[in-house]
Amino acid sequence: MTINCKGKLIDLSLPKVMGILNITPDSFYDGGAHKNEKDILIHVEQMLNEGATFIDIGAYSSRPNADHVNETDELKRILPIVSLILKEFPSALLSIDTFRSNIAKQCVEAGAAMINDISAGQLDTNMLPTIGILKVPYIMMHMRGTPQTMQQQTLYNNLVNDILFYFSQRIEEAKKSGIIDIIIDPGFGFAKTLDQNYILLNKLELFKIIEKPLLVGISRKSMIYNILKTSAKDALNGTSILNTIALQKNTSILRVHDVKEAIECIKLVQALK
Repeated sequence: MTINCKGKLIDLSLPKVMGILNITPDSFYDGGAHKNEKDILIHVEQMLNEGATFIDIGAYSSRPNADHVNETDELKRILPIVSLILKEFPSALLSIDTFRSNIAKQCVEAGAAMINDISAGQLDTNMLPTIGILKVPYIMMHMRGTPQTMQQQTLYNNLVNDILFYFSQRIEEAKKSGIIDIIIDPGFGFAKTLDQNYILLNKLELFKIIEKPLLVGISRKSMIYNILKTSAKDALNGTSILNTIALQKNTSILRVHDVKEAIECIKLVQALK
């Protein structure tokens, strides 16, 4: 199973790691940690050296009840960082975490390789057609509502079946727009209760039926530290445990804050096989 990133075929039969670069002041774990260009480049270099295949850049915090950021401010935050990173690391494969088509378009034109959309095109009707024109890989996540309203939308007839149906619909719409490389993200923590997150993880292998690469992003999330009665800062061990489970259930990409530990999870799970 491969995806085409800027003419380079990435083989996802061996799971890959996507390192997180938040350039927001209010992300749940590392908000405000990367305050200047030097800090950003040091962090990106570390993630690349530790084995990250992709760097996912976000300028709009999607944590529950996060403040809304207007499009102008999001673009001002993210576009210079794309240029900064690619000037220093021209072969880096940058993923842009945005639900806005204009942000996606300008970042890809600046050299980004893929788009990571928490709304699967539902918060911007121009997103799917734009991705179809840009011909870049597209990560579509399951979410209901917006980051500000999603935690009030957690009632499902059948959690896993409802999410599978959601993806069947969104993938069909994406294909109509000419999108070729599609990756699915079940959206841990997005419009899901604590218990629902673990139901979803327990049934994760069922998503193989969709026949698309699966991305899992559970790094340091509340589904870990609320169980352990700790904090995001102390949730690395729990993250590694759940990432290992996700890898055993056919996950192709781990989206993480801690690249080295995720690479170790992949190596150990591969040794089992």
